[in-house]
Parts: sequence; structure tokens; C-alpha cells
Amino acid sequence: MLPAIAVAGCAMWLMLPQASDAESHSAATPPEVGRVTQDAPRTDDTAATLSSPATSAASTHANQAATTAAAPLEIAPPETVAPAGSPLDGLKIVSQSWRRGGLGSKALVTFTLRNANDYAVRDIEIACTFTRRDGSHLTARRRIIPDTVNMKSRKRYAGMLIGFVNVNANKAKCSLVTASRI
Repeated sequence: MLPAIAVAGCAMWLMLPQASDAESHSAATPPEVGRVTQDAPRTDDTAATLSSPATSAASTHANQAATTAAAPLEIAPPETVAPAGSPLDGLKIVSQSWRRGGLGSKALVTFTLRNANDYAVRDIEIACTFTRRDGSHLTARRRIIPDTVNMKSRKRYAGMLIGFVNVNANKAKCSLVTASRI
């Protein structure tokens, strides 16, 4: 009886929707756009189309000719909101080095993050690629730093464990993947 309850519980847990980063950011339209489309005057063609969908081709053609001959509509273009800059625009890795740890199989990376943004950032994800002496790719590891880097500041992380790497790796290059604005 207990294994059946455990299996049913696991099945229900897997079926529940999981929250994602894409759902947390709402992409609502600005109210100005809705107001412009609601206040736009209707032409005869639009009114005929909305009132009776089964109009004849001749009357539709006559309405189209009348609307093209009329002056263009005085509708202001919707105001576009400038997209907010990515937190990665002002965030960069200033210096980095790495060494081995744990009998030579773990990568310990030391780097300094510089935040030139006007806001603090947190949950910074870095990706490190490890290569041989000849430059061929061996291993790639990602790590999320659950720390906050204040605005217009630098923060040094010494000996951060990135993960297990191939013993033949000689070079490492880390880059920023994502960050969250505070």
C-alpha cells in the first residue's frame, strides 16, 4: 500500500506546472496603445465589414475606392517603450584565473565581477569552457552565483568551485550568461 501511495504522489508532483523565468515577466501592452486603437475613427469599409459580413464584392470595392481617395487617417503611432537594458550590459568579468583542486579533477576559479549598472544585480550565471593546450574543447560547466553585486562596484570571488573537469584541461575561459536585476 505504501509503494502505491508513493508512486501516486510522485506522479502528481511531476504533473504540477512549474514556475519559469518567462512566466514571471509580464509583457502587458501599454494603455496608450489600447486607447489609440479604441479611439480610431471607423471608415465606411470598416463599418460595413463589422455590421454585415456578407457584403457583395461590388459594394466592398466601392468602399475601398472611397477610403483610398479620402485623406489618410490621423492616428498617432503608438508610443514605443524603450526596452530596458539587460543587466549583462553593465556587468563583466574583469579578471579571472583557475587552478585545480580535489586531486586534480575539480576546477576552482577566481574572478572579479564589475557592475557598471545603475542598479544591483544578483543570481549571476557564468559558463566556463575548458580546453587542451592545442585549443580543442574538453569540458563546459555552468554555475549560478546566488550573491548580489551592488551598483557601480566590484566583487571578487576566490576559489569558487565550478565543477569536475577533464584532467587534460589546461586553459579556462569564463563568460557571463544571465543575471537578475534588483
